Amino acid sequence: MASSADTSTTVPFNDLSRTSPEMSAEIRDAMARVVASGWYVLGPEHDAFEAELADYLGSDHAVALANGTDALELSLSALGVTAGDTVMTVANAGGYTSVATRLLGAEPVYADVSSDTLLLSVKTATEALDALRTPPRVLVVTHLYGAMAPIAELVELAHSRGIAVIEDVAQAIGARAGGRAAGTFADIGTTSFYPTKNLGALGDGGAVVTSNAELAATVRSLRQYGWTSKYRIGRARGRNSRLDELQAAILRVKLPHLDAMNARRRAIHARYEAVSSDALRIVNRSSESFIGHLAVGVASDRDAVRAALDAAGIRTDVHYPIPDHRQDWPGPAAVELPETEAASASVVSLPTFPELTDGEVDRVVGALQSIGAGA
Repeated sequence: MASSADTSTTVPFNDLSRTSPEMSAEIRDAMARVVASGWYVLGPEHDAFEAELADYLGSDHAVALANGTDALELSLSALGVTAGDTVMTVANAGGYTSVATRLLGAEPVYADVSSDTLLLSVKTATEALDALRTPPRVLVVTHLYGAMAPIAELVELAHSRGIAVIEDVAQAIGARAGGRAAGTFADIGTTSFYPTKNLGALGDGGAVVTSNAELAATVRSLRQYGWTSKYRIGRARGRNSRLDELQAAILRVKLPHLDAMNARRRAIHARYEAVSSDALRIVNRSSESFIGHLAVGVASDRDAVRAALDAAGIRTDVHYPIPDHRQDWPGPAAVELPETEAASASVVSLPTFPELTDGEVDRVVGALQSIGAGA
C-alpha cells in the first residue's frame, strides 16, 4: 500500500492556525470590542449570539453554555433525568453522553448502530428499546461525523413510547433534512463549540436549542446555579456554565461563514468518496444532511491503511477506538453491540478541514487510490 507521493511536507489532520487573514482580522476586532466594553459575562455579545444562533437554526430559543458536555447534562436534567433513571444512546460517539448521564447519577444504556452509516437507526433503536424492561427517560441521538441520523423517525418512535429525545449536533451543526436544521427535530438540541468543531470558538463553549420555552427557561436557570431569581436557588443540579463574551463575539464572527465552510468540507469529502474502495470504504456521502465534520472510512486493515497514509505524509486519527460499553467505568457493560465494536476496530478519519489546499486534497486522493489499487 505504499505511495510514491512527495512526503517532504505533511498534510495535517487539522490545523487551526490556518484561519484566513480576513476572518482573523474580524476576530481581532470582535475581541477588541469586548475588551473596550468592559462587559465579559452574559452581556450584549452573548445575547446577540443566542439570538443569531436560534435564527440560523430556526429554533425559538438558544441558550449558550460553557461547553458541549454541560449542554448534554443540563438538557438531561431539564428533561427530568435523575439518579436511578436510564438514558439510551450509542456507544461509538466518544462517551460524551455517557459522561453527562453518569454525572446525574443515571445509567447509560446502549443501542447498536447501522453497519452502513455507523449511526443509530430505527431498527437498532427499536431492538434496544424492546430489550429493556423499563423504558429510558431520554433517548440521545448523536449526528456523528457530520451526518444526520434518521431523526424524524427516531423522534416519532421515542415519543410513541413516552420517551423524550435530545439531538446532539456537536458534529453536525448546519446539516439539514428537508430544509430543517439538525437540532430542531427533538425536544432539545445540544452542540459544542470546541475549537475543532465546524463552528468552533477559541476555547470551550456549547449551547442548547429548543422551541419549548419551559425547557429553555430551565436550562437558563441551571446554567447559573439553579437560580430562579438573583441569589435564590430554586432548582437542583444547577452549576456555573456560562459562555463568556469573548467566545460569543468570536462565534458571531464565524457563524455567517459556517455554510461556506461546510460547503468546502463537503467538496473535499466528495473527492474522497470518488476513490472509496474495498480497502477503505468512505462512510458518508456529501449532501444537505452531511456537513463533513469528519471524513471517516472503514478499513479492512486499519493499521496498514494508516501506515500507508503516514508514509505518504498524511496524518489520520481514529474516532473512536474504545466504545462506551467497553470503557472501565466501573467496568464494561454487559451488552453486545457487534456493529459498534466492528466500527471501533476499523474506522479511520482523514484530513477534511476547510483550509486544506487543493494540492493537499490531491495528495490524499492519490494515496487513497494507491491503497485501493493494492487491496
